[in-house]
Amino acid sequence: MKNISLAIDGPASSGKSTVAKLLAKEFQFIYTDTGAMYRSLTYLAITHNVQLTDEAGLVDLIKTYPISFKQTENGQLVFVDSKEVTEAIRQPEVTNAVSEVAAHAQVRKEMVARQQKIAENGGVVMDGRDIGTAVLPKAEVKIFLVASVAERAERRYKENIEKGISTDFETLQKEIQHRDHIDSTRKASPLVQAEDAVRIDTTGLSIEQVVEAIRQVIKDKGYL
Repeated sequence: MKNISLAIDGPASSGKSTVAKLLAKEFQFIYTDTGAMYRSLTYLAITHNVQLTDEAGLVDLIKTYPISFKQTENGQLVFVDSKEVTEAIRQPEVTNAVSEVAAHAQVRKEMVARQQKIAENGGVVMDGRDIGTAVLPKAEVKIFLVASVAERAERRYKENIEKGISTDFETLQKEIQHRDHIDSTRKASPLVQAEDAVRIDTTGLSIEQVVEAIRQVIKDKGYL
């Protein structure tokens, strides 16, 4: 396997993180969950009472509290200023606010710089909303995952149940549609498919089927 950069973009709950982790493990690449970085910042804003509209205040949080990852046998852990926040950043309060935080241009500028630093030597799988367009525009392989709103809400519903989070299914659908709207209409690096990205609809597909589809793209491009 060549030391390439693999960019995986798509809307909320399209399966990005799950397949990215599996591919990174298979190829022994660095996995970077950019969504967790924005979630961590949102968590910081909530816990430090910084308004989600306060762009300068949010940027100060990024600069003050380092966000880091640690790979373990049980998956990746997320830390903010050495405090583990892996589960805390997946709570509904954070989930429903993260798109607003991520919409700020200066916030994205600070995050992108950190993400590009991680990927500067290749051998990385990175997932998010703007990886193929803004973070890694020269990535050798770009994937854009999509799925129906109903299927994505079902996935989020099952995840929440497993975590003991009680959420109404209809509410989840509305929240996902709202996040889609914010992510795709924001002025700073909106969620759009890169021109050279391969679009894969994951509706009705198993995780392994999606992983295999991405493997095939990598093979077709001559990197595997």
